[in-house]
Amino acid sequence: MFRGFATISYYADDLAAAREWYTELLGVEPYFAFPEPPAPPAYLEFRIGDDQDELGLIDRRYAPPGASNAAGGAVTFWHVDDLAGTVERLLAMGATEYEPVTPRSAGFVTASVVDPFGNVIGVMHNPHYLEMVEARATTSA
Repeated sequence: MFRGFATISYYADDLAAAREWYTELLGVEPYFAFPEPPAPPAYLEFRIGDDQDELGLIDRRYAPPGASNAAGGAVTFWHVDDLAGTVERLLAMGATEYEPVTPRSAGFVTASVVDPFGNVIGVMHNPHYLEMVEARATTSA
């Protein structure tokens, strides 16, 4: 049934500013824009991480009816190697704390922030994620 994370979409009132912010955060340019330049984009997409997961930025004009600008709801957590450093960088870039660094159990630690565009970004240290990356590397070797 569910095969894995495919794309997460964040909405922004100012897509040009969101593009700059996420390009700086991720260290890569979006690989896809629609419509294509020179038209101003309504959608941008980045591929990031070990599995080249897709992060889409959508002009908020195209949000579903009734969608709120308020942060909250479901949170997607991205595994990061340096949780404290990542949270520090996000805050320095203008994000605001949503949930502080919180130790869970069995080595899991989470935190989340709200980006300057109102989207919640979850980050975590996830031992299971690391086990799966290691298992794939061992299997493909």
